[in-house]
Amino acid sequence: MISKCLAENLKQIQDSFSDCTDLVLIPWSYGSSFEHNALSVYFETMIQNEHLKYMKSAMEDLITYEAGSAEAVTPKAVMRFFKKHGITGHSPKLLKDIDQVNEQILSGAIVIFFDHWEEAISYAASGLPFRQVSEPITEPVVQGPHISTIEELNVNIGIIRGLLKSAKLKFEYFTVGEISQRKIAYGYLDGTVNPESLLEFKQKIADIDTEEILETSYLEEWISDSVYSPFPQVRYTERPDTVVSALLDGKIIVMVNGTPTILICPGIFFEFLASSEDYYQQTIFASLIRILRFGAFVMALLLPSIYIALSTFHSEMIPTVLLLAILDTREGIPFPAFVEALIMEVFFELLREAGIRLPRPIGSAVSIVGALVIGQAAIQAKIASPVMVIVVALTGIASFTLPQYSMAISIRMLRFPLMILASTLGGLGIMFGLLLIFLHLVCLRSLGQPYFAPLGPLRINQLRDVFIVAPRKILLHQPRNRHLHKRKGGKT
Repeated sequence: MISKCLAENLKQIQDSFSDCTDLVLIPWSYGSSFEHNALSVYFETMIQNEHLKYMKSAMEDLITYEAGSAEAVTPKAVMRFFKKHGITGHSPKLLKDIDQVNEQILSGAIVIFFDHWEEAISYAASGLPFRQVSEPITEPVVQGPHISTIEELNVNIGIIRGLLKSAKLKFEYFTVGEISQRKIAYGYLDGTVNPESLLEFKQKIADIDTEEILETSYLEEWISDSVYSPFPQVRYTERPDTVVSALLDGKIIVMVNGTPTILICPGIFFEFLASSEDYYQQTIFASLIRILRFGAFVMALLLPSIYIALSTFHSEMIPTVLLLAILDTREGIPFPAFVEALIMEVFFELLREAGIRLPRPIGSAVSIVGALVIGQAAIQAKIASPVMVIVVALTGIASFTLPQYSMAISIRMLRFPLMILASTLGGLGIMFGLLLIFLHLVCLRSLGQPYFAPLGPLRINQLRDVFIVAPRKILLHQPRNRHLHKRKGGKT
């Protein structure tokens, strides 16, 4: 508890924050005869100079306070004084124990102790810098809003509330981590969110109080129903319009202070193949792009495996002229098609990772030049055929069309087991691998909801936003996940 003796409180603060050279301790006196002592404590690295100016002004006013010592020594009187003379919009809080004091100081507040009092006063004065709102980096669009979230939690919530002005939009806060004390918020649209999913979500996050959560991706394993599944069960976004659309569809969003990425759950398989720009274009154009994206998904998953199976086991299915051309390009290649594809895929993955990790100005140039040089060198060295280089390049380009990076990683990982099955069993191996993938997708659930809906289980009336994009008046009249919600006279 906070002691009545100011010296004991000072010692507790010094013990708690020993060796913290940015901690500022300002002793001062107040009252008509300066008979009362006080102590201001804050981190100078977390405070704005503007707040310090107002605090010093309030301290000077309190020093010359002429209302009488009887009123000045009561906590309520001092609180009334600070509310009247303190910083506008930063009403003081009354603290009763040292743990609250430490939490307020670490949160960027100025804490004031008063001699002979068992309480302390604090008010928010945090001035941590953060970047301004800008265009989304990971989800650029040609048509649509050009605004992204930032690392400040309150700013992100304010942006979302500005786009979705509804009293049904609920946000709940909690703090996790014994050391980091990271602030986390999750939101949902009351009356639209599925109650069972919300209950399961709350049960999953109830046990993470002591975990150190530094980014929203840390929460993915806690929320996912199947941790070892290759498919992502939550989505990530930096676009407020995507967040608002998800809330209207009955999703739950999770935000962590210090990161701009917002987690959306539950994640359904076909949502990972949709882009926010699909709903900003005309229906026919959006549908064509959606079909093209599904074709790219199949190409990124199966193209190397199909080439291996056809060239190794089913050459009779290749047209004669094309077969002769392939055989001519493979002349002198010392490796079978599987080893050739494996080498080129590994090279391509290395170049992809190098392009991501290198500084942005040179990353794209290095990846493009590296692909050209290595591809040409591999052909001249008879390590790979030109057809294989084309197959690997098309596979990589197709994977870049997937809007969600997490789904692209899943496809990259599943591609290699399918290549192994194609090299051993041919077309039968590919069908066997696809059967296992479909069985897993049908059995997988995300926060209790079917992951492969609306195909597994089949809901025909929900197919209007899967392979094509229906007109907006249909989509807006009946949101995609309305079938999950309880309605009057109906069932869940």
